[in-house]
Amino acid sequence: MNEFAELHGLSHREVASRLVLNGWSVCGVGDWATAWRSPEGFQVARVSPFELAYGVFVDLCRDLDGHALLPRIDFDAPLRGGGRVTVMEFLRPAEEPEVAAVTERWEAGAADDPVGAVRLEAERLSDKAESVIPYWGGVDLNPGNIMVDLSGQVKLVDLFFSAGHLIFSGLTQNPTEFAARIPAGHRDYITEIGCAARVWTPAEIARYGGAAAALSRD
Repeated sequence: MNEFAELHGLSHREVASRLVLNGWSVCGVGDWATAWRSPEGFQVARVSPFELAYGVFVDLCRDLDGHALLPRIDFDAPLRGGGRVTVMEFLRPAEEPEVAAVTERWEAGAADDPVGAVRLEAERLSDKAESVIPYWGGVDLNPGNIMVDLSGQVKLVDLFFSAGHLIFSGLTQNPTEFAARIPAGHRDYITEIGCAARVWTPAEIARYGGAAAALSRD
């Protein structure tokens, strides 16, 4: 049995509590998720309170299982309330020359190049996701998505994104449509994403929190 199987059915708060008790430490905070590193340093757990897009990246890694440019996924599961936890091998930022070289190969998109092959499969999955995942953003490669594993092998991560500006404008400006697209039970912790903790102003916290609370009462 997978050692992380006990995380099934928990909320992101409960997952964070389990990780703390097991000696994991926060090693990064992104727009949507918090990354926790294992005590031994070999794994990282990405924990998101609210998640729409990351499952497609996990699908990409599984479709191209064993591909040298994609991380090893050790565990993945949706969380109660609309979040997600994904445990994978630990990665570090790549050096600038590696970033530049991979970006050039990505932009060329040659099917016989391993980088190009990842891009083609990512675009195929993105085309499928666009019709079924609300507020889908598409494929995204930026310097932060190009990392290296502990042996120095380049890895591509987080290659899809949600259209955050549309999510939050929908929440505040068209809550009826928003609720229809993201039903109750899948947005319980929408205002606890990493971006809220990193960059939202107090006014934004109050605005989005109030909109989410009003939607929950309806």
